[in-house]
Amino acid sequence: MKNKSMLWVLFTTLLLVTLTLLASFNVSFSIIFYLTVAGQAAVIAMVYKVLTDKHTTTYTFKDRYADQPLKNND
Repeated sequence: MKNKSMLWVLFTTLLLVTLTLLASFNVSFSIIFYLTVAGQAAVIAMVYKVLTDKHTTTYTFKDRYADQPLKNND
C-alpha cells in the first residue's frame, strides 16, 4: 500500500470484523470485552493517522470529482 494510514484502516477493519464474528459464535465475555476496548483504541489511532497523513494531490476544486469526466470549458 502506498501510505501507512491505509494499513491502520485495514487493521482496524479486520479487528472489528473479527470481533463481530467472535461475538456471534458466543465466545467468552472477557475476550469480547478486551477486543472491544482494543477496537475503540484502534479506531481512535486510525482516525489520528488518517487525518495527520501527509497526502498531497494535484486535484483542485476546478477539477470537480474524480468519478466525473473532466470537461475543459475554458
